[in-house]
Amino acid sequence: MENNHNHCSTESSSQHECGGMKEEVIAHFPYAVFSVALGLIGAALLDYLSSGAKSPEMIKHGMHTLFHTFHFMHIVFAATGGMLTFFRYSRNLLKGVIICSASTIIFCITSDVLLPYCMGSLFGVPMSLHICFVSELYNVVPFLLIGTLNGWILAQHEKHLHSFYSLWSHFTHIFVSSSAAILYTISHGFTNWAQHMGMIFLLLVIAVVIPCTLSDVVIPLFFSKEQKC
Repeated sequence: MENNHNHCSTESSSQHECGGMKEEVIAHFPYAVFSVALGLIGAALLDYLSSGAKSPEMIKHGMHTLFHTFHFMHIVFAATGGMLTFFRYSRNLLKGVIICSASTIIFCITSDVLLPYCMGSLFGVPMSLHICFVSELYNVVPFLLIGTLNGWILAQHEKHLHSFYSLWSHFTHIFVSSSAAILYTISHGFTNWAQHMGMIFLLLVIAVVIPCTLSDVVIPLFFSKEQKC
């Protein structure tokens, strides 16, 4: 009887945690979609304001500089969001730093560079590939360290504030990521992106929302709980 009770208790706990993960993803998704929409609006405004530039190379250079800025900010918010979610369920600092740093590196490259690269290639654009984690690690590391530290500090605040911090961190995370993705797309060859805005919006939701939700919610939740789904 005791073994059956323990089995039922473990199963119930596992189902509860699976449900909790599902609820987290559902709660974050609308914020993510709004953020991608705002990212597209920002890119369109930049495109409009730069239309008077004399040289297309000047535009690409400006977009590339902006891409780096948003990409580095993405690292900060990704590490912050991951640490916040992890420390809602665990207090293992070393494990949290390792898991959140690894997921930040993997998913920032995926959403900001690899998937936009594939998106441009899908439209037949000869895209160039530039991975900052390989060529500019000296710039990347400070943002990763500060983001991780920031997430840990926020996690020390009152517990009832954690959900609020997590949602708005995720919103900003998706905004800077979607901005970085579209800026990468433009600065690395896809200059006529506005003609395909509908499809780009759809692809950006996939390319940005899924990796960022995995980074902010799914991976930290999965590794922070003793009973995994």
